[in-house]
Amino acid sequence: MTPFRLWVYLQTTPLFWLTATLAAYMIAESLASAARRHPLVNSVAIAVALIGTLLKLTGTDYQTYFNGAQFVHFLLGPATVALAVPLYRNLEAVKQNLLPMAAALFVGAIVAVVSALLVARALGAPHTVLVSLAPKSVTAGVAMAVTETLGGAPPLTAVLVIATGIFGAVVVTPLMNALKVTDWAARGFAAGLASHGIGTARAFSVHPVAGVFAGIAMGLNAVVTPAIIPALLPWLTGQ
Repeated sequence: MTPFRLWVYLQTTPLFWLTATLAAYMIAESLASAARRHPLVNSVAIAVALIGTLLKLTGTDYQTYFNGAQFVHFLLGPATVALAVPLYRNLEAVKQNLLPMAAALFVGAIVAVVSALLVARALGAPHTVLVSLAPKSVTAGVAMAVTETLGGAPPLTAVLVIATGIFGAVVVTPLMNALKVTDWAARGFAAGLASHGIGTARAFSVHPVAGVFAGIAMGLNAVVTPAIIPALLPWLTGQ
């Protein structure tokens, strides 16, 4: 079998793209570990870049890739549910912070939507882009559903969600250090609220308590933001 025919066979085999995804993440994790978890060496960003480069070089379309990597997508559900374990272990700390969390949740959710849309509108972004941008701080599955319901572009939302998560995971530690925020609950809640699952993963790698509160923020924001976006959009977009 010639190399070309072998490649044609491999790229249509689901196991190949699953293996490629796992290999990319293992490489990314090795680099992040070697860099001692420096914020700029983000394993998710590196893995995305590696897979994106491979897809571009091979001319593989997204659907072909997803047919192979969808098992990883399926595991997002159990991984999210598993956040309940550290939450239960830190239940007392959660109870002590209920009021501050509620205030931060509503203020943070509103600011995340309003600030992004005002900047985008000032730069002349069209209505479809504004709608697609609004749920950028919510986990991808929820954000894409919200965008589709409101007439936006779900693929664009997916890109914006990932970009937001990576950016938040990179800047959260140096930003919190610069602001002299030392409370792990506050740091984690901010990371999960602003940058959903990717920020939560970063929070867990920094401190377990930060990870717990990041997971709480991510889950609650997936409920609050879809509820406030329809009310804010007409005012922020003028339509």
